[in-house]
Amino acid sequence: MKCPLCHQDNDRVIDSRACEDGFVIRRRRECQFCGRRFTTYERIERSSLKVVKRDGTREPFSREKLRTGLEIACRKRPIKSEQIEEILTYVENEVENRFDNEVESQFLGEILMEKLFSLDQIAFVRFASVYRQFNDAQDFVEVLKPMLGKKNKSK
Repeated sequence: MKCPLCHQDNDRVIDSRACEDGFVIRRRRECQFCGRRFTTYERIERSSLKVVKRDGTREPFSREKLRTGLEIACRKRPIKSEQIEEILTYVENEVENRFDNEVESQFLGEILMEKLFSLDQIAFVRFASVYRQFNDAQDFVEVLKPMLGKKNKSK
């Protein structure tokens, strides 16, 4: 592993531990050349799972693409990056357990919205507005009705 600072390929592992429910190994490393410490993550290489989009096209499953969408929805909200990582790990595990070669983008969107709904309702609405392609204010009202109904019942 090359050091991110000096780019030398001479390091030693200081610490290894499992994370993300045992699906990832986190390794702390120290460069033998410059002494800098850095962290690497080792994940299982997943089979080439494809995402079937609304228009029928297929593209490789990308954890990073899901992360980007979640981070945009959660921007300026009190949500930690660890919480986003937990959602991503959950989604990845669900997809791996339920599907062999292909997963529909609708499944991914719905499961992400379900997780966001319980985490932060503002992030949920932001994500839903893009995922469900809101065109006007009425689309927002339809998504907010269930949340507003629950609030009124609790008063």
